[in-house]
Amino acid sequence: MLRPLPLLIASFLAFALSHVSSAQQTTGKVRAKRGDGVTILLQRHGLNPVRDYNRFVALNRASLGPRNSLIAGKYYRLPTKQAATVAKKKPTATKTVATAARTTSTKVKTPLSNKQLFGPRYGQVSPRSKQLSGTVYYLLSGHGGPDPGAVGKYGSYQLAEDEYAYDITARLAKVLMEHGAKVHVIVQDPNDGIRDEAVLRMDNDEITTPNLVIPLNHVARLRQYTNAINRLHGRYKGAYQRMITLHIDSRSAGLNTDVFFYHHDKSPVGKRLANNIHKVFTARYKRSQPNRPYVGTVSPRSSLYVVRNSHAPTVFIELGNIRNDKDQRRFVIPDNRQALANWICEGLITDYRNRK
Repeated sequence: MLRPLPLLIASFLAFALSHVSSAQQTTGKVRAKRGDGVTILLQRHGLNPVRDYNRFVALNRASLGPRNSLIAGKYYRLPTKQAATVAKKKPTATKTVATAARTTSTKVKTPLSNKQLFGPRYGQVSPRSKQLSGTVYYLLSGHGGPDPGAVGKYGSYQLAEDEYAYDITARLAKVLMEHGAKVHVIVQDPNDGIRDEAVLRMDNDEITTPNLVIPLNHVARLRQYTNAINRLHGRYKGAYQRMITLHIDSRSAGLNTDVFFYHHDKSPVGKRLANNIHKVFTARYKRSQPNRPYVGTVSPRSSLYVVRNSHAPTVFIELGNIRNDKDQRRFVIPDNRQALANWICEGLITDYRNRK
């Protein structure tokens, strides 16, 4: 039986439009490599991690792992590029189209909430005191994004510096806020939060506040971090401002190291801050491990990029050797990570209380 011509045309149009709509949403499938996160996958294929992250998740929700992680070997659909939409914007007297495109790709409307920074379990920040009211802290965890930093072997697992430094940084941020401080977390992960697992999954989706893609180049990455800190620093003229950056070293697997501290050699304020935190660690180690001496040190190291270039007095903290079995216990046990954060906070409270 022949179908009426208008009905055939209508069916054809519906079929064509459905395919056009689908084509506008995706550009095909790509295979995730080991260690890939959403951010790095989008970057590799010329997409914008800030603008396209949610679109990617919506297209691939059924194929994603916990916390929107990618599964190595799986194929994922990519959203279409939206560069053409940006290109149609007319330049103004003070901003070119290229500048507008860059701004669109690196800014977000709202900062990460506490729930995003600390995770659903720890997202509620309940005031405990006002001891740090009036203070401003910039917290920077080492590495992040495409650079995992130092990596150690833990049984059949790998431990990445950036994941553990970030977890301790997030814990420190929360406890500082609980004592009334204003805290800016410079490197942020929108879906990790504070984690209580021993082995923290490696990913690449960290960003630099407010929402900047972390570059692969080492110097460019450090410059991005310090620029973010120094821009914020200008908002709080006259306030008590300090910068703390947390790292985990990689040395010989047989070398057990204590927590040690660096400061700028021409910053007496930074030296005093480092000493105040060091004193807390000395006392806490004496109490918790009385049978062994704590040998962590305080020393100048002005050659470190963030120590040299940050406007706020800075302390660079090395938390241990990620390749050493004993030091690894400091990181893989969640209570130990919390203890590190608490002891640093205690030193910061002492420094603020004794300021001149």
